[in-house]
Formats: sequence, structure tokens, C-alpha cells
Amino acid sequence: MTLETVLIANRGEIACRVIRTAREMGLRTVAVYSDADRGAPHTLMADDAVRIGPAPAAESYVSAERIIEAARAAGADAIHPGYGFLSENADFAEAVAAAGLVFIGPPAAAIRAMGDKAGAKRLMIEAGVPCVPGYEGEDQSETALTDAAARIGFPVMVKAAAGGGGRGMRLVEAPEALPEALARARAEAESAFSDGRLIIEKAISRPRHVEIQIFADAHGACLSLGERDCSVQRRHQKVIEEAPSPAVGPALREEMGRAAVAAARAVAYRGAGTVEFLLDANGGFYFLEMNTRLQVEHPVTEMVTGLDLVALQIRVARGEALPLTLGDVRISGAAMEARLYAEDPAAGFLPSTGMIEIWRPASGAGVRIDSGVAEGDEVSPWYDPMLAKIVTWGETRDEARRRLIHALEETALVGPETNTDFLIDALGAPAFKAGEATTAFIEETWPERPAAKAPVKEEWVLAAAIALDADRAFALDRAGLIGADQLGWRSDGPARAYLTLETAGEAAALVATPIANGWRVTLGAETLSVELTGEGTARISGRRRRFAAKARAGGEVALALGAARRRFFRAAPAGKVVGVAADGLIRAPMPGLLSEIAAELGATVAAGETLAVLEAMKMQHRIVAPVAGKVTAVRVTAGEQVASGAPLIEIAPIE
Repeated sequence: MTLETVLIANRGEIACRVIRTAREMGLRTVAVYSDADRGAPHTLMADDAVRIGPAPAAESYVSAERIIEAARAAGADAIHPGYGFLSENADFAEAVAAAGLVFIGPPAAAIRAMGDKAGAKRLMIEAGVPCVPGYEGEDQSETALTDAAARIGFPVMVKAAAGGGGRGMRLVEAPEALPEALARARAEAESAFSDGRLIIEKAISRPRHVEIQIFADAHGACLSLGERDCSVQRRHQKVIEEAPSPAVGPALREEMGRAAVAAARAVAYRGAGTVEFLLDANGGFYFLEMNTRLQVEHPVTEMVTGLDLVALQIRVARGEALPLTLGDVRISGAAMEARLYAEDPAAGFLPSTGMIEIWRPASGAGVRIDSGVAEGDEVSPWYDPMLAKIVTWGETRDEARRRLIHALEETALVGPETNTDFLIDALGAPAFKAGEATTAFIEETWPERPAAKAPVKEEWVLAAAIALDADRAFALDRAGLIGADQLGWRSDGPARAYLTLETAGEAAALVATPIANGWRVTLGAETLSVELTGEGTARISGRRRRFAAKARAGGEVALALGAARRRFFRAAPAGKVVGVAADGLIRAPMPGLLSEIAAELGATVAAGETLAVLEAMKMQHRIVAPVAGKVTAVRVTAGEQVASGAPLIEIAPIE
């Protein structure tokens, strides 16, 4: 079969990733975009780009009809779905085939079989694949689910029957927490997958999440390409992945590989797929689900095997046989991937939005950056908050880990809040360094939540020097015949500059005087010299530092220094206060859709009680009462789109 033009039915970094390989294979590429992504990097990389609708995914990236219309308009003969959106939608795969196009993915029947977690689990039991005890029944009444949970025994996991990515999933420790968990999981599942069916499984204490990459062709070959360890997760979504797993030896790898191949053969699989398992402390493993698509974390497998999984997908879709056998698969060294998210770990990993002021990806030996962003892009609340993947390879696991820390420090993304600092801390945590992280790693390492780090003196003084240099350049540009050495000149010595900077809810008053190539900056009782020695380098009191920065005269400074990512302001930024003010006003912690308002005017609420549910970036976030009190005002209604910091509900605290 000949393929000439591939349309990528996705956005962001995965669209860029697929475009890169497709073009290397001599294929013409077509991007699609919503109004929110007009001019995005993936649209500029492709040979052609087609608008498919407004920002909401349901009206653009999840509209099968619009995707297929775009493919026809652009003359595409194949569609690659990437991951997320329509990638595991069996109806879409069938519609693509019905339109006379090639779907670069598994058969629709396999997607449908594995997309239904309840049915998939029954199939796996028949195929002899180890499974966690649970309930996958058709009776979806609260009574049936409650009875099932009681039989299985707490703690249990409540999961959406259709879907993945941590959506529609809740850990329930005790019976009294089950009703709300069922309601929230069902609502999230209906929102994400248009399917509110649930399953219940026995929760395995502190397991590892280990998955097997498989590949199958239409000629009967089905191979295991080794495992990935994806145990570092928050809200059931992966954060750091690695290959191979530090908990898996050759014998266990072979056993898990056989089980994964059996799972794939049970549904006549074709193409790239991932069989996910929970691995307990005794080496027992249990089928979790099968992702019938390319995984976000596929680069770590590529780094240790030397294979291009997207190229293999395209070859299999063209009807070719896999160009390798199981004996050809070699695992070399170790690879790690960190997902760079637009989120605030100190605020409970809430998604963050805003313009990307600085984007400087790392480079170097053993470093790979998969991204789909550019400076000036607006990170919106419409899509998943992942912005880039930082991937490293090393001869040993520790070399890959240390390279990843360095690459994260060198990768500067400033604008929305990011998890850069948190990722570096996680990679340096003793449990992770020792290869002992389980799915409880984040919860156990940060039982409250990761604390925000206050800016240190080097950040303050460097930001001040950069701000003052921007002021000086602005003045010089308008100074006519006055030379740079005459700006600020006084007969009694250099003029002092006074400024107050604010960032991360803190403020500092600084005094600076010009010196050669920089400034002498006083912060409190300490004075440091800051020499701006070149593009992206400074000498702070004799110590050379690398940084990335962008400044506006009289305005803000965006700064990346080490692991810190800051935006400094001359005046207090508007709209930064969220949560409960002194008057009891509760504000939206991020932009989103209010899918539910539980608070009623005049009602008395307890601390921790759910007041509203905000839907943002494909997740549902509970807004709870911070204190016990009486609801004195409800300023919004269900179904309303709100901005970050928007007033929602007022509570009069009960003394």
C-alpha cells in the first residue's frame, strides 16, 4: 500500500513528533488546528494546515466529521491520531476506513475491545493474563457498585470503564467515602469519554506501574519491546517515566512480555500498543489496561532500543511486515522522561495558564526535547497542560537521572507556572535515586503538597539588574546624542536607582548603582555586584551564572535561573489572590467551566465540604469550604465559564 500524505489529528508536541518522522520518510504532512491554536508550532511544521473549528475540543479535535473533512480537503490518504482526543475512539477508526483513508493505528475492533475496561478485563482473564480482583458488571446502580466494593474489601479503586489518563479514577479508603467518589468519577467519565460506566478493583498497596510496549503487524508477528516504569504519578497521571524499570530483571521482563503479547493477540492487535500492569512488592503483576495507541512516554523506549516507533506505525499501516524479530530487540543503557506541565505543584498541581514569555530548550549529548510550544504562545485552559517532554539517555540509570536534572535546569520556560522545580526535587529524592519509587511516591514524599520555594537573593538582584538595564536601554534609545556612559551621571557620583520588585507573593526593596557592565545591588543588609557579561550569562559577586530572561522597560522581568522560573513585577500584579479573602470570598483557582454548584444560599457548610466543581484541562477540581460557615452569597451558576480569580461564593465563618 502506498501512502503519500498523512494528516495528524492532534496538536502540540505529539503532532510535531509525528510530523518530524513522517517528513523524514518522505511523506507530505497536514496539520489541523482550532482557533486557540492558530499559528501554533505544529501548524507551521506541516506542509499544510487546516482549521477544524473553535477552541473547545468537542467542536474541533474531537469532531471526527471535521477531521475527516479536513483530510479530504487536503488530499490526505492516511490519518495518524497521536494520543488523546480521538486516538482510542473505535467509531473514529471505522469512520476513517469508511472514508477510504488509512487509520495509522490498530483495528477498530481491538480499540473497542480494550477501550471497555470491564470487557477487556474479562477477555484478559480468558487469555490467562493475571488480573486484579474486581467488579466489571453491567449493573451500574449505586447499590450494585456499593455491594461489590464491600465484597472486594477496602481500599478500592473506582475507574471509568471507558478511557484512561487518570480521568474518572478515585481511590476510596473507606465505605463512607464511596458515594461521593462514585458521583465524581461518573461525572468526570461522562465529561471526558461520554460514558459514565464504572468498574471497581481491589487497590493494591504501594504498587509499581510497569508497562510493556508491544508492536504487531498484519502478518502474524507480535513483539514485546521491553518495559517502562511509570510509577511517579500525581492524580493518577504520569510525571516521570523510565526504561528499563529498576524493579524488573530478565526473567520477570520475559514473563511480563509474554503476558502482554497474549493480551494483544487476544484482540487481534496491529500496530503500537501498551499493556499496563501493576507490579507488587513480591514480583506479582496484574493487568491494568491496554492503551491502543502510541504512549506519551514512548521516547524512553526509543532511546534504549534505537527504534522509531512512529516510523514502525506508518510501515505497519502500509501493510509491511515488522523489520525485526524478538531476537533483534536490544536494550541499551537507560532513559528517563520528565513531563513539563503548566501547573502549580504548591497549589495542589492546579493547571496554570498564560503567555509563554521565554522558551529555551536544553540540548546536548543524550538529551531529547519533544515540544509543541514557542515563545509568545498562549497556554489556554482548553487542553491538557503538558507542554514538553524532557528525555535523556545514559549508560547507567544514574547517568540518565543526572542528565535529566541538568536538562531540566537548562530548559527555561517562563510564563505560566510550571513543575520544573518539583521535577528536579523528585529526581533527587532518596527513594527515586535508589530506584524504589512506587505509585505512592509523590504522596509519601510530599504528604501535604510540595512547598513553593521563596526567591533567593541571587534571583532578586539579578532581576533588578536586568530590569535596570532594560530601563537604561530604553532611555538611551530616546536620549539623542547622549552617550551610554553619561546616562545617570552626577557630579557627586553615580545616581542611585530605587525599585521594588514583587514575585510569588513576596516583595523586596532594592537600591542599585551602576558599575562597569552591570550594577551593584543592595538587598537588605547585603550588597552584591551583578555583571551582565554576555547573552544569558552574569557574574554575581564573582560567581558566573547562566540564565534566560526577558524584560520590559518599567515593567516585568521574566527570569529563569537554575531551577527557578519567576516573573518579577514593579507593581503588584492584578488578579493574583485566589482562595478565601478576609471577607470570606472564595475565588476560582484557575479558568474553567463550573460544572456543578453544590453550595446553597443560607446553607451551613463544614470545612472541607464541596461547594462547587470546576472543570479545567480535562479534569474536575473540587472547590471546598476552607472553614465552617454560612453561605451568604452565590455569585455564579452551573455551566458558567469563569476566569482565574473570579468571585464564586461567599462564606461567613462560624466562630
